[in-house]
Amino acid sequence: MRSLLIRTPQHVLAGGLAIVFLFPLAWAAVASVSPQAGTAQTDGWGFGNYETLANYQAGVGQYLLNSAVVSLLTVAFTLVVSVFGGYAFAMFRFPGRNVLFLVTLAILMVPYATLLIPLYVLLNQLGLQGSLVGLALVLTMFQLPFAVFMMRISFEAIPGELREAALIDGCGSFRALRHILVPAVKPGLITVGLFAFLAAWNDFITPLVLISDSDKAPLPLAVANMRQQVMGIVDYGATEAGVVVLALPCVLLFLALQRHYVRGFMSGALKG
Repeated sequence: MRSLLIRTPQHVLAGGLAIVFLFPLAWAAVASVSPQAGTAQTDGWGFGNYETLANYQAGVGQYLLNSAVVSLLTVAFTLVVSVFGGYAFAMFRFPGRNVLFLVTLAILMVPYATLLIPLYVLLNQLGLQGSLVGLALVLTMFQLPFAVFMMRISFEAIPGELREAALIDGCGSFRALRHILVPAVKPGLITVGLFAFLAAWNDFITPLVLISDSDKAPLPLAVANMRQQVMGIVDYGATEAGVVVLALPCVLLFLALQRHYVRGFMSGALKG
């Protein structure tokens, strides 16, 4: 009885927070199919707003594909670099290691919007301006400080004897990383990958600056461009449909990976 009384306020608080966070998404879902003046769905409930979204310029399929390509490239680049970076910071001792790590974390204090113009110039010189690969590289750069930090604490949570045993058995550093240590930090990898995917999938300002071809626009940029109708009237129905399409993959992915996501954070917390 006592434990129930202790847990009841926690459950009430958690339930209240869940309602607060889920209400905007539920409201957008209802608004996307409800009749509204000035939208494609003016009479009765239906999916007219989704038809507007599907038929906008290159089509929602193309914009979803652009977002998926950028997000998956960002996840791949982030995981590869952060695994090697976190492994080096956690397992090797070299002069200036902690200073270099602090400099890496200090990038988090720089507003990333201030870096977009120099990055635009750099990508233009490299021939990557306006490409999905260039956009993914920029988004990867913004994710690396957190990702390297996360992978470092994940590797540090592994007993050092595990790596030493692999080296004694004849594994090199790379082979020990690939076959022994990477499987051991799977929750950390999923946490980093999920963060990178969500950031890339939902990012708006970076493609706004770097992508000029509307056919290469990711879905957030396409939804923002679609909002404006004739005479500057906002199509709220199509906008809400775009919000639902944007949010659905993120919600499903998080629900599927939430157990590993929590374990990834807990490994670092227990180490600290």
